[in-house]
Amino acid sequence: MTTLRVVLDQMIAPVPGGIGRYTEELTRALIATAPADCDVEGIVSSSPAEHYARIEASLPGLGSLHTTTLPRRELARAWQLGLANTSGSGMIHAPSLLAPLRRHDIVKDGSQVAVTIHDVLAWTHPEALTPTTVAWTKVMVKRARKHADAVVVPSHAVAHQLADIIDLGDRVRVIGGGVGAGLRLPSNSSATEIIAERLALPSDYIVAVGTLEPRKAITALITAFGLPEGPDLPLIVLGPAAWGELDMASVADEAGLPWGRVRAMSGLTDEELAVVISRASVFVYPSLEEGFAGPMIQAFHLGTPVVHSDAPALIEASGDAGLAVEREDAAGYPERLAAAVNRVLTDATLANRLRIVGSDRARAFTWRDSAERVWLLHADL
Repeated sequence: MTTLRVVLDQMIAPVPGGIGRYTEELTRALIATAPADCDVEGIVSSSPAEHYARIEASLPGLGSLHTTTLPRRELARAWQLGLANTSGSGMIHAPSLLAPLRRHDIVKDGSQVAVTIHDVLAWTHPEALTPTTVAWTKVMVKRARKHADAVVVPSHAVAHQLADIIDLGDRVRVIGGGVGAGLRLPSNSSATEIIAERLALPSDYIVAVGTLEPRKAITALITAFGLPEGPDLPLIVLGPAAWGELDMASVADEAGLPWGRVRAMSGLTDEELAVVISRASVFVYPSLEEGFAGPMIQAFHLGTPVVHSDAPALIEASGDAGLAVEREDAAGYPERLAAAVNRVLTDATLANRLRIVGSDRARAFTWRDSAERVWLLHADL
């Protein structure tokens, strides 16, 4: 029996975030696609019993769960220093840089470790992370250069950026993500209407994903709505209402928008999220830099026309399935966003084309495909 051990710690982090969701979806697909005589086990830091139960409930079919002697923070520090004895050996896949990277012999003892680098924000946008996270990330990337047998990145854009930062040779593999199985509309239209009514969704609106962190460019989008030529529809932002000392209501007010024109929504279930995105007239993803286009692919999957920035990872994921907006000249970015959104709103032929091409494009991104490629990656090492 061949066993693939997956580091699952992000699933029980205080804020699991996108990497936590990535870990869960990928591991579920790894279990479903496991070749004959192969199984999947988990590695997790010392945590309360209810955390272990949550992982096991989320991942039916998981072989077993190996717990380390150290809690999460101490484990991250220990692995940063190369103290990885508690993780055991064998075939290990880390859905992030949190991995037991140490000297090993892939031929003599069969040990192998693959890590995942989702973006290069620690170098390009360090202000988006805490100083501790920036320092830890840079140390772990250096450890990956020394000890990782493979490095997974979500896009060719990240692969190119990473190549300018550190030489990983031929160990980089591009394996993107997919759309979670839970992101689907209710089975009948009445249930959809009930959710829309409960969430107080307008009949027509624009939806975006992000925070007020400058890199996400939600402020530029809100500014676009306040321009004389801005879209005359409500804006729903899927994300928190505040970032640091900034809050969505204040930014909207400064843009000259009336109270309630911009609304933040968070904490939605997958089904609610599907309803919000699918009923929007346009989905906007204005982010200035991303490692992968996960939210965009969700919108493609749900048949919503997409407007996005020309960030390399977004262009790569979109192909011609979305309407790209140039990021250069930050002062003019809101005006270009407004023009792009208005173009989709007023050109029914364009909007319909984006729906059709986007739905087709979404089929290129599945967790099953990602998992199968991870199995092949480890088989080829």
